[in-house]
Order: sequence, then C-alpha cells, then structure tokens
Amino acid sequence: MTTRFPDPASRSAQLFERAKRVFPGGSTRGQTYMRPYIIYAREAKGCRITDVDGVERIDFINNFTTQLHGHGHPAIVAALQAQAANGTGFNFATESEIMLAELIQARATSFEHLRFCNTGTEAIMHAIKAARALTGRTKIVKCEGVYHGAYDYAEVSLDPDPQAWGVDEPRSVGFAKTAPEGMVDDVVLVPFNDVAMTRRVLDKHRGEFAAFVLDAAPSRCGGSRVTDEYARLVRELTRRDGTLLILDEVVTFRLDAGGAQTLYGLDPDITTLGKVIGGGLPIGALAGRADVMTAFDQTRGKASVPQSGTFTANPLTMAAGIASMTLFQPDLVARLNKLGEEARSTVRRAFKAAGLRAHVDGQGSLVVITIAAEPPRTYRDVYRANAAGGGQAMEELHRRLLNHGVLWSTTGLGCLSSPMDQPEIAALGDAVHASLKEMKADGLERLFP
Repeated sequence: MTTRFPDPASRSAQLFERAKRVFPGGSTRGQTYMRPYIIYAREAKGCRITDVDGVERIDFINNFTTQLHGHGHPAIVAALQAQAANGTGFNFATESEIMLAELIQARATSFEHLRFCNTGTEAIMHAIKAARALTGRTKIVKCEGVYHGAYDYAEVSLDPDPQAWGVDEPRSVGFAKTAPEGMVDDVVLVPFNDVAMTRRVLDKHRGEFAAFVLDAAPSRCGGSRVTDEYARLVRELTRRDGTLLILDEVVTFRLDAGGAQTLYGLDPDITTLGKVIGGGLPIGALAGRADVMTAFDQTRGKASVPQSGTFTANPLTMAAGIASMTLFQPDLVARLNKLGEEARSTVRRAFKAAGLRAHVDGQGSLVVITIAAEPPRTYRDVYRANAAGGGQAMEELHRRLLNHGVLWSTTGLGCLSSPMDQPEIAALGDAVHASLKEMKADGLERLFP
C-alpha cells in the first residue's frame, strides 16, 4: 500500500487528529512534528522504516543520529530480550553498567571516570553544574546558535534573529519565553570558528567562565568541523583562565571510535555523550578527568553535584549499549565515514544535475544540506541563507523526499547507519534529483540562490 504525503485520508492524518485531543498541537515530541500532520511509524528494520499506511522509506534520520546500527539489529534485540527476562529496573546497581562504562572508557584518554544519565540534555546540564562547582564561577561561554540540548543555559541564543545579534559581539537572548534575565546574563556567546572574536570575548571576560561548551561539528553551522586553529585557541585560553572545556559529543561521537576528540586531536576536561552509546534506548553520559569527575563523588558525604535518576543506568539501556559499543569498532566507523563522503558527493551531483545550488557538508557519517550560495561557517550564515528562501526550500525538499522513499530532516541533517551500502546511497541521489526536478516544475526555483 502506498500513499503520498500529505494525504488527508491517510491513517497518519487520522492519528494526528486523535493526538490533538491529548497533546498540545497534537505532538509530544518536537522533533517529529511536521506540517500538515505527523507521520506515525508502524515498524522498522535495518535502514528502512514503514509508516502506519504501509509506506516504506530509507531512514536517513535514524532517530536524529541515534540508530548507528539501524533498527532491530539482532545483537541488540537479543541483549534486550535477555535482560527483559531478568528484570527491567532495580534500586540496585548492575554489573552491566560497569561493563558499558569500561567499553566507553577505553575509547579516549580523557575518559578517566564516567557517570551515566538519561539524555544528552542531562549530560550537558550536569557537566555545566560540575564546572560551576569546581571553579566557583557561574558564567559559561558557548557558540551562538549551536544546539546543546534543552537545559535553559544551553539554549541561550539558540535561534536569535538579527535584531538580537548585537553589534560588536553576539548578544545573549533566551530561547524559551520568560527565560530569567539573570540566567541569560550568565551565558556569553562567540561565533563558531571565529578566532579573533573568540579571543576578544575570552580576554574581555578573563577569569569569569566556569566552562566553554563546544561542539566540534555543529549541524546548525552547516556541518563544518572545528578548525585546528580554533580548537588550539579555545584549549589554550580555557587552560589559561582555569575554565573547563566541555566537549559535546552527543552527536559527534559516531565520527571515530573515540569520537571527534580522537579524530581531531581535542583534549576536553569533560565530554558529554548520548545517542549511539545506548543502542537506541534513552541514555546520556559524562566522561572526564578523574579530578573533574570528583564533583559527583558521594563517598565523602554530599557530592558537590548530586546526580541520580530513577532510570539512570537502567539495565535495558546498559544491555543495548554494551551490544552497540561492541559493534562500534574502527572498521565499521571507517566504512560508514567513507560511505558518508560518497553520500555527500552523490547529493552534490544531484543538485548540480538539477541546476540548483546548495552546500552539502558534514563529517563522517553525518550529512548536512544547506540551501545556500556560499559555504556556511557560522549560525548567522545559515540563518541568512534560510531567511533568503533556503529554509522553505529545505522543507519543500523534505516533503518531496518522503514521496520518493527517503526520510530526511527538515533542518537538512541526515546520517547513515551500518545496514546501509551503495544501493541506499544511489537511491538517495535519485530521490534528491527527482525531488528537485519536481520543485523546479512547481516554480520553486526562486527559493534557491
């Protein structure tokens, strides 16, 4: 059975009407929302997902980069089944949490001690709390427009418009309405990969920051990687000022067996992890130097940063994580990264063949499409491109890809999973080309630069 999106008579459209009676706006998770209705999944296997109307698509979102091994990998399913039979949650620790921590710890020299939580957002929140506890400072610095989860401080200036950009240096603005002014004032912004501006801001606020939060390849800046010069500057100035460097690897850990830090030679004080380390189940983690992680040590009484959670180190997640990390080996990463470069090249060729311009970047198995004339390097570059029509063009491309058997994100981010190979990359190229031809036929060429 097939149906085109949107189809008011579809099962998904009907479910969305039902959802609106229980969820505000019909959605309980912002990432799944799309207009005019949400598509509902029925099942998924390997790199393909089938919706409730029976439409099968190649999944290039993978639950926003979580499903590194695709859906229903036999090793992960077997691990979950075995653990479910033995219990799904206890108020005791389990050996499995030690086993998963050992597998992660072996990946990078900065991972001296670990602490599990439930999401990447929690990991960032606790990392910032630890930095404050250890430094006695409250301010943090982050790159403008970069996503680090839903913690209030991490969300500051997530999507500022030009009226909020400031003149000489980026101005901090709250993301959610009524964000407390004092909280916003404790977050200082720098442009990603801008060496001169970052040096100026850090010199101006010397000795004030508890932490610098960095993503080494932020999709919201077009997917380009941190430059060596910028990485050296940030590490040099944070050490000079006694500021902790928090590397957000919730997404980028898939780029190498030890994450972006081993790939690019970074040396963070704390790393936040999530997504791929949990085998598809909810997870977050902090890993860092032993002296930094003492902030969570409760053996001498109340920890500087008390941290727990009913579902932290849940045995089901630990079992899936062990299976996932066991599969997550250097040869697998190398194959996926090579396939990722082929995917980027294939999408570029599709745009060229259609006579339309876009910038296709990303690192490793991550692919980022930005409808822009010039390569975007910062959040503001992406904002300007989207405002000029690129954002609408990406949404239109997303909708047409759905009807050509490909699931991609409306933001332009896509990623690969281990069940994929050459046929899936070829299908992606065909789908992008066919979708762009349709857009031109519909008069949407005006949205492109």
